[in-house]
Amino acid sequence: MDLWVREARLFKYGSGTGSNFSFIRGENEPLSGGGKSSGLMSFLKIGDRAAGAIKSGGTTRRAAKMVVVAVDHPDIEAYIDWKVKEEEKVAALVTGSKVTQQHLKIIMKACVNCDGSGDDCYNPAKNPALKRAIKDARKSHVPDSYIKRVLQFAAQGFEEIEFDTYDTDWDGEAYRTVSGQNSNNSVRVTDEFLRAVENGSSWDLKWRMREGVAKTIDARDLWEKIGNAAWACADPGIQFHTTINDWHTCPASGDIRASNPCSEYMFLDDTACNLASLNLLTFLDKSNSKFDIESFEHGVRLWTMVLEISVLMAQFPSKEIAKRSYEYRTLGLGFANIGVMLMSSVFYYDSDEGLAICGAISAIMTGVSYATSAEMAGELGPFPGYKKNAKAMLRVMKNHQLAARGSAQGYQKLAVNPVPLDHANCADKKLVEHAVAAWDRAVELGNKHGYRNAQATVIAPTGTIGLVMDCDTTGIEPDFALVKFKKLAGGGYFKIINRAVPAALHTLGYSENQIEGIIKYAVGNGTLSDAPAINHETLKAKGFTSRELQVVEDGLASAFDIKFVFNKWTLGEEFCTKTLGISAEQLDDFEFCVLSHLGFSKADI
Repeated sequence: MDLWVREARLFKYGSGTGSNFSFIRGENEPLSGGGKSSGLMSFLKIGDRAAGAIKSGGTTRRAAKMVVVAVDHPDIEAYIDWKVKEEEKVAALVTGSKVTQQHLKIIMKACVNCDGSGDDCYNPAKNPALKRAIKDARKSHVPDSYIKRVLQFAAQGFEEIEFDTYDTDWDGEAYRTVSGQNSNNSVRVTDEFLRAVENGSSWDLKWRMREGVAKTIDARDLWEKIGNAAWACADPGIQFHTTINDWHTCPASGDIRASNPCSEYMFLDDTACNLASLNLLTFLDKSNSKFDIESFEHGVRLWTMVLEISVLMAQFPSKEIAKRSYEYRTLGLGFANIGVMLMSSVFYYDSDEGLAICGAISAIMTGVSYATSAEMAGELGPFPGYKKNAKAMLRVMKNHQLAARGSAQGYQKLAVNPVPLDHANCADKKLVEHAVAAWDRAVELGNKHGYRNAQATVIAPTGTIGLVMDCDTTGIEPDFALVKFKKLAGGGYFKIINRAVPAALHTLGYSENQIEGIIKYAVGNGTLSDAPAINHETLKAKGFTSRELQVVEDGLASAFDIKFVFNKWTLGEEFCTKTLGISAEQLDDFEFCVLSHLGFSKADI
């Protein structure tokens, strides 16, 4: 239980954790003192509830937590299906609550609108409408206890029934009711398992605290289960244990068994690192769309030193984490906004050229950072855990050097060779030259001085700090749309073009007038005046006056969707019911569309 205490301290100050739970006994595994274990899932559910009770950094942001379980754990199947089943519970809550509410209201309405005498209105044998409503409710599996409750309320003079419904909002009551929503889940797979999948072999699930096989299953069936679960609910992810440890700089100190919540930081148990990211767009020369390599390298050197200093300044939640973080001094330097940088440079994100540029920038950043770490080691000495890991770390550095040189062969002690830097498809050959030079220097200085830091770089999602840095794209991700909506502090939205679009169009040679026209077409005119299908004239024909038209026009600029300005809050409930002929029940239905009601088609809208 000490883990929950340490996690709470980390969550409190806005940090995150990752833990490998593979050593917990499987369900029904014998205990040394007699009896049987409750299994992995019982402990994971405790941790899930604990994490859900704590807001990260005291804000509304959820605690960040990674759960890792080995692919040969006896409870791996239940673990993989955990979130799938919880998602199904949410679907049942959402659908069931809405269906139940609908039928209960119909039953109440049948009682209220009855003209019978005495208690006849509440007796299905004497009220045909009530009889039909109850029959329909039972067909939809509405519990009899709730049907009787409505009848009792109606008999007491009530004309409405309250029954809460749920939605699929991830922060809503439905998701708070189910378990498994406070962590990212990953399965730790080995090359041995992946070969079993390839060969169609069986796979043994093994007891944790005793010798022997708990269960033998088909490897492909388990792989299919992982894929289906990830498709259904985006979890679990995969962590490739063999490959991760092949690139481990400190294997003499133990295996890498887990990661931080977003999996960019993978290192020894009870270690931590501070993250920092460079906004790549700021290194792009707008006049010629060239990447300023020298400035980028300077930024990498500077921030490697800043993060090294931060190791001395950091505070840790436990003695173990503090001790090992000082001993290995891992850093977390990365970059963000590469999606916009590529777009501004007129390179497709998912192209050979885009991949090569990303690879070259990554190689420069990591090579320069390790070279800087080696320089600091020359002045301050290598990290305390370096001596026993020197041979392995230098081997990893040389493998990186080979990859930067574009080599396909010659790697040492790797089960799977990496995809090397693509020199041929990198449009800026200067990037390749600097990538090779950075790794040559990193290896040369490492051989001479060792390294001050066991790890130097990561590529983090940069969700929060990306906003602070005014990035359009986070981490290594592409941009998701050409047009975006900015949420305003006072309410509403503001529609804007992706900032990379004008820059990319300028690079492609479009004139200022052409760029302005393209932007206007993409963003829209922000008015219904002279618009096709839905415009001032067609709306006037439906009963709109100049007052309602002006209200609509005023709301368009901050509306997320055109349908958002056609509702009772914008137009007024009296206008909607009396002029447009919409019932109060329709207005209260969030799925109701005023424009569709007025006869406009989906294409018109």
